[in-house]
Amino acid sequence: MAISTAMCTSFKQEILVGTHNFTATTGNTFKLALFTSSATLGASTTAFDASDNEVSGTGYSSGGSNLTNVTPTTSGTTALCDFTDLVFSSASITANGALIYNSSASNKAVCTLAFGGDKTSTAGDFTVQFPTADASNAIIRIA
Repeated sequence: MAISTAMCTSFKQEILVGTHNFTATTGNTFKLALFTSSATLGASTTAFDASDNEVSGTGYSSGGSNLTNVTPTTSGTTALCDFTDLVFSSASITANGALIYNSSASNKAVCTLAFGGDKTSTAGDFTVQFPTADASNAIIRIA
């Protein structure tokens, strides 16, 4: 069991058939769910599945939380998408990684995130901070 950082293979195909719309105000609803180190997440992940060792604890609800989309843009020849940092307030949880998924489209997986080890919050804020939204670092990039 392991979590790796990857753009899900199914997502790459789904982009080409118009399954996902990241537009801020009129697009799909995307969520981020947290998982323990016992989860198996990576490029082959196709959909959100709470039974794959999703985190549980105070301040966290099954399925995770909605992400706030930032309308996609371009930088040079790279298209990119970003989200506002996500905070689970007053949380007592331990997570090893996360899944971003489209809850508007049958919970289809977008990408998996490995945290590089367990991250813990005890009655405090558990924050998922997204990288700089540019051609080299944005969480979702198509170059």
